[in-house]
Order: sequence, then C-alpha cells, then structure tokens
Amino acid sequence: MKLTVVGGGSTYTPELIDGIAGRRSTLDVDEIVLVDPDAHRLEVVGEFSARLLAHAGHPAVVRTTGDLERGVDGAAAVLLQLRVGGQTARRSDETFPHRCGCVGQETTGAGGLAKALRTVPLVLDIADRVRAVAGEDTWIVDFTNPVGIVTRALLNRGHRAVGLCNVAIHLQRTFAGLLGVDHEHLRLDHVGLNHLSWERGVRVTGADGTVTDRLPELIEHHADAVAEHLDMPVDWLRRFGMVPSYYLKYYYSHDEVVEQQRTSMPRADVVTEVENELLKVYQDEDVVTKPEQLSQRGGAFYSEAAVQLVHALTGGGPAEEHVVNVRNDGTLPFLPDDAVIEVPSTVDGTGAEPLPVEPVEPMLAGLIAHVTAYENLALEAALHGGRERVANALLAHPLIGQYRQADLLADALIHENRDLLPWAKA
Repeated sequence: MKLTVVGGGSTYTPELIDGIAGRRSTLDVDEIVLVDPDAHRLEVVGEFSARLLAHAGHPAVVRTTGDLERGVDGAAAVLLQLRVGGQTARRSDETFPHRCGCVGQETTGAGGLAKALRTVPLVLDIADRVRAVAGEDTWIVDFTNPVGIVTRALLNRGHRAVGLCNVAIHLQRTFAGLLGVDHEHLRLDHVGLNHLSWERGVRVTGADGTVTDRLPELIEHHADAVAEHLDMPVDWLRRFGMVPSYYLKYYYSHDEVVEQQRTSMPRADVVTEVENELLKVYQDEDVVTKPEQLSQRGGAFYSEAAVQLVHALTGGGPAEEHVVNVRNDGTLPFLPDDAVIEVPSTVDGTGAEPLPVEPVEPMLAGLIAHVTAYENLALEAALHGGRERVANALLAHPLIGQYRQADLLADALIHENRDLLPWAKA
C-alpha cells in the first residue's frame, strides 16, 4: 500500500513514521511519499524518516517530491497536515485578536477563522487534484486545522474524507494511566465538535466483559490531576461531572487566558524554536529513533490515531471504533445534517458512521449549536471571500459577538493575511 503525506516536510512527520514502524503487522505499507514545497525541510525529514524505518526493520520505502500529482498517484490514502503561512501566520493568529481583548488561538476565535480562510481553498484544490490523479476511492484523512471546518468543506465537495484530531486519544491514554487500566479496554463517551468536546463517560471493559463507567471514580480520586492537565479549576470539574477538552478553557476562562497570553511568549515562537532544534537533530545521521524533543512539538499520540484510522479505512477488516470528525446526518438532532461533528464512529473501508449519541445536555448543546452556526458562516467566507462575510462570521462566534469587535477584527484579520488571501489583494 502506498501512503502519501501532504505537508510531509513538517517536523510532525517522523511521529507518524514512528507509528507506522510500530504497526508493521497491521498496516501493510510498502511506500510512503512525503509531498512538500519546501525542498530543504523535505530532504531533512525524508532522510530521517527513512532511517527511522530502517532502524525499526520496516521494509517501507520513503520517497519525497514537491510534485503533488506524482506524490499521490496510486495512493490508497492521503494525509493532509498543512500550515498555510507557516509559524509566521500562526503567530499573527495568536496575537492580533488581543487588540480587541479577544483570545488569540490558531483554531479558535478570530485566529481560527483566519486559519480557515487561508486553508480551505488550498485544501480543496489539493483534494480535487488528488481525486483527479489517484481516483475516487482514495481516502483523504484531514489532520489540518481547523479540522471541523476543513472536513466539512471536503465532504460538501464530495470527497471521501474523514477528519482526525488527537484530543480524544490523548485523553483516553491519560485516563487509562490514572485508572491503571489498559487503554485498549477504555472507551470514551466523547461528544461535540472539533476542539469543542466533552467526555461524558469513561467506559472500561473488565476481564469478564462487564463494561463500567469509571468517570465518577476518575473525578472523585483524580480530579486534581485531570484539572491540572486541562488547566481548569478543580471545583468546576467536580461540578460538571464530565471532562471538557483542553480547548474549552478558551470559552470558560476567556478573560484569564487573554491576560496570560498578553504576558507570555506566543506558542508559535515556542514551536519555531522546537522546530529549528528538531531539524538539526534530524540531520544527525547517528540519530535513528524518535528524539525526545518531538514530544515538545505537540500532537501527542497523533501517529497512533492516524495509523489506526488509516488501517481501518484501508485494511479490509471488520469495522473499528474511532473518535473522528464526520457528517452529522441526524446524530445530533439540533444540528443540520451537513454539520461535521466529533463523536465515536464505526470505521471500515466504506467510511465512518457515527454511533448513536445520548441526548446532549442543554449547556453543551447550546454552545455546540452556536459554534456550528459560526462554522457555517466561516466556511462561506473561506469559499467566497469578502469583508462582510468575514465580519458576519466573527459576529456569530460566541467568543466575539459584538459589532465593534467583529468589525475591528475583520479589518485586522484581512490586513494580517492579505498576502495569503487572493480576494483580499483586489
């Protein structure tokens, strides 16, 4: 099987390669193609990836190319991990919203909209070219943020696509460690949207096959550890009786987060330093295993989530359960069918099908519906451009929602991204 990674020059890529090396018996990959316009990074990451596989005794061949069509020809699956504008654009996303007292984050709020506007048109162009060359059956796995909006764009265009985020698998592994159980026996009752999700149950299968919800135990005995991990007040965790994702802090602690951001180094600067160090490490021919520094890059368990999902989509085996971003189609009845939600789904060669979801509590449902409405307007702005569409999407976002802020942020967003938005140059 041929697997193609678009954005393969990313310092993330060796994490994925390491995951493939560890899944040799279940993911039958014999060719991995890394596609990236940055020739230097592509060469460095490609050579290091080949050393990783060789050291692990994996027979797959790593190839690199700047030519998308050549890279995806014959691929069974194409993974998208793009960052349009690089860390420079990310730094802008994390800082320009502060002018209006709003959170600066690359997937949430005004920064998330900026990233969506830059990303959606390029991803759709890539996906159209993939389908033209590789055929209708090739799977597109999107790990490119904002995953929900990007996946919705792909599905609406008719692509065979599934969106993936590492939040659920990260929490699964964290909870398994705290509870002292095998993570393979732990299933999350995960509900919401990408970067707007909650764990309403932690279901563990015992040796006798009995399934027990151990979320109450997790909160009772490990609340301090979970709250610290999520950067939220422990009393609120106990009051919720469920576990919100890390990204909910941008909603539940908005003002405090903004104050912290204004006095802290932007995450983009931290990641840039880590990336520069990683690229130096990757060039050391004596390094043949995943370096410790890669854990500082973010995306914990990304490789395992991605490899498991690709295996389910291409392996031809029985359906597996994965938390992925899929079309709603009535799963959450208060959302439109074409909304993209993040829930446990059965995945096989035919695609991902969301599992039934228990009725969603009003506090959750209200925020989910609000953000879904914003995502719809964000997608319209990404597809068609225009200052009014940008301002309307910002006004609809629950973290903004005021005329003056929406107008000021729209102008700032367009100014900051004018070289990356074709319609903004006119």
